[in-house]
Amino acid sequence: MELRRYGEDPRLEAREEANKAVDRQKRYRQILDCLEERGASTAKQVAVWMCLSGYIPSSERNYASPRLTEMCRMGMVEPVGKTRCTYTGKTVTVYDLREG
Repeated sequence: MELRRYGEDPRLEAREEANKAVDRQKRYRQILDCLEERGASTAKQVAVWMCLSGYIPSSERNYASPRLTEMCRMGMVEPVGKTRCTYTGKTVTVYDLREG
């Protein structure tokens, strides 16, 4: 185990390493493929589809959710509504491709 210096936060370092490991462009394309094929979907629905397609190892929504947020900021997709998640029962955002 590596000792840390005062003021260092190993959680932030681990998060940064994980973020660097993600091929964002590849993940964006996979999400776009999903929305093109399936239409408006929640982050969990996108993750399930990506898992079934073999893009990701599990249907955990956190594979898709951060990328959907980034894609919204870039204008690639947009939130188009809310629905009750069939997996959790919670109210969640529905995303779709941005027109134009």
